[in-house]
Amino acid sequence: MTTGTARPPASAWRALVAAEARMVARDTAGLVVPLGLPLLILVMVGTTAPPLPPGALDGRTPLEVFGLPVAAATVLGLVGFTNVPSFLAHYRRSGVLRRLGVTPAGPAPVLAAQVAVGFAQVAVGIGLAFGVAVVAFGAGAPAAVWTALGGLLLGAAAFFAVGLLVAALAPTTNAAIAAGLVLFLGTGALGGMFGDPTALPGPLAEVGQVLPFGATVHVLSAAWLGATPELAPVLGLVVTTVLASVAAARWFRWE
Repeated sequence: MTTGTARPPASAWRALVAAEARMVARDTAGLVVPLGLPLLILVMVGTTAPPLPPGALDGRTPLEVFGLPVAAATVLGLVGFTNVPSFLAHYRRSGVLRRLGVTPAGPAPVLAAQVAVGFAQVAVGIGLAFGVAVVAFGAGAPAAVWTALGGLLLGAAAFFAVGLLVAALAPTTNAAIAAGLVLFLGTGALGGMFGDPTALPGPLAEVGQVLPFGATVHVLSAAWLGATPELAPVLGLVVTTVLASVAAARWFRWE
């Protein structure tokens, strides 16, 4: 199907993003879970982590080095892997994308608006988690702020690219949610969401470190310690973003 190529005016973009934001706000579970689950992780780490000897973790706390990176990756995973693809699959299933395809702008702006709203969810979720960590547990900012910001942007790109690929392949909304949750839990289990990933068998730990969840956690942990991230996780995020984006563009169906 041929789609239009006209560029909507700025007012149309703002209206579309606002409409997508209202749709997301009405999805209570999709809105609350990405905000609530990371806070639960922070509380668990902050209240159960044993005290460390002086000098351990370069003076950082387990909450900063492990809890906050895992919380951030959790927000990215829930929004990128489940929320975004479920909405896009629903729009395709209900014919919204097909109907937009005959307008001058085409359906592509819906994808851009949904991704923009997804990034807003991520910003709110991670900001809330960091705020609670600072106020309730005295967490500090990362020692390498630019490394942390770069890791968040790379992680977001990888998670959202995979989410768009899920949306491209899933035939229904339920299928998109199921596939997204499987990917989220699978990569989370290999990347440290349920405990120290180094306790896993060697090959699984190595794979988990380059998948989006584990790679994001690694880069953010390094940022809090002020260390240079290893190359493999960074390359893992870049390669995932490129391959998933190309595949999503190749296989995405508007109807």
